[in-house]
Amino acid sequence: MKGPINIRKALRSFTYAGVGIFNLFRFENNARIHLIACILVVIAGVFFKISATEWALIVMQVALVWAAEAFNTSIEKLADLVSPDYHPVIKIVKDTAAAGVLILAISAVIVGSIVFIPKVLLLF
Repeated sequence: MKGPINIRKALRSFTYAGVGIFNLFRFENNARIHLIACILVVIAGVFFKISATEWALIVMQVALVWAAEAFNTSIEKLADLVSPDYHPVIKIVKDTAAAGVLILAISAVIVGSIVFIPKVLLLF
């Protein structure tokens, strides 16, 4: 065992992560699109008074999409650094990372549809 937790080091790590989140939404267009979608979903969730279980599903989907977007952005930035010029393998890496975000975004739309479509139909 190494000893007690270094609180300063832990707080620094959280600060760096916070800067990463800020930069994700500041510089990445797709992350901003996901943020707008999240705000709309939260408004819909409040409006329709979704259950705690439904909130848990929605929060997990939002977090997964944002995490995937962060990983995708990291992979793209690293790939650009490693190979600033076009390279067919880097293209595959970047396309595959983007595919991961798309897969999770589709999953989020499906979960959102399962939660919200029945509630919308009850309005009519």
